[in-house]
Amino acid sequence: MKKIILTGGGTAGHVTPNIALFDSLKKAGYDIAYIGGKNSMEQSLLKNYKVRYYGISTGKLRRYFDVKNFTDPFRILKGVKDALLVIRKENPNVIFSKGGFVGVPVVFAAKIAKVPVVIHESDLTPGLANKLSVPLSDAVCVSFDQTESKFPRSKVFVTGTPIRQSIKSGDKSKGLKICDFKDEKPVVLVIGGSSGSMKINQMLRSAIDKILCLGNIIHICGKGNVDESLAGKKGYAQFEYVTDDLAHLFAASDIVVSRAGANAINEFLELKKPSLLIPLGSSASRGDQILNARFFLEKGYSKVLYENDLTPDELNIQIIDLMANRKNYILKMEQTAVSDGVSKVLNVIEKFAKD
Repeated sequence: MKKIILTGGGTAGHVTPNIALFDSLKKAGYDIAYIGGKNSMEQSLLKNYKVRYYGISTGKLRRYFDVKNFTDPFRILKGVKDALLVIRKENPNVIFSKGGFVGVPVVFAAKIAKVPVVIHESDLTPGLANKLSVPLSDAVCVSFDQTESKFPRSKVFVTGTPIRQSIKSGDKSKGLKICDFKDEKPVVLVIGGSSGSMKINQMLRSAIDKILCLGNIIHICGKGNVDESLAGKKGYAQFEYVTDDLAHLFAASDIVVSRAGANAINEFLELKKPSLLIPLGSSASRGDQILNARFFLEKGYSKVLYENDLTPDELNIQIIDLMANRKNYILKMEQTAVSDGVSKVLNVIEKFAKD
């Protein structure tokens, strides 16, 4: 049996594309192991999947001054040693990295062990972890044609993003039942990213009564961010984080308000869900979400509300406009052929896996 090690973590966006590959990899005859951080988000997300999980030491890669910048390089070096031990134990045919800071020591260790590496970049521009990994990789998969020029031509493959098939199996009636919505009002799904967004949560809750005049609200607010004072409010259902039932909540939703992570917006495109994107600002990120959001705006798939312009009134206005014109956005998305990211990424993995 062939073996593969997958890696990626730090946010759900670095994990869910790997999860999307599990079934196809198993059907292709691969035994799967996963390297992530110790006591990390990825370990929590993978606990219900039958893959061997190895936690390694990790250090964050920062573009700004932080005292931890002096200690994290040693954690990364420890991570390389940890990953090398795992690689030698598993002896994989190939390693697939979805990026994030946990992927860097794994890719370095793979180079030492002479194991082929395939990496994937979801965003329009590469993140720092993937920039460091590219020279050590054999192939780079990208989601967008526009990203192709950012990498060496000999290594790059335009594959699209691996999308979880389970996300397409939602049942609207089940989603409405989970939220205890008994009327037929439109539904707005609000997601602040895998760990939630304090500002989006605050602005939504400040505008909640106005938005509830338009429709019901499903609010995935992040761990520890449930507002108990709003518990039982008619038309409002809040959750810290959703896994198994997410497909049903998507099926129940008419529009989505979300951050602009590449994996999330590609899922919206796959599901034909018009979205209001509120990208992380450049002060809190490298600006990748702003570029993702502008790209979807230009394509006619989404509206964009920049964080500096985010107020309760503006959020309400943009939601009203998106709901009123949702059919136009759906039409644009229906005219777009969505790439089968799972099959295309699997083909690249197969191409570079050693015998």
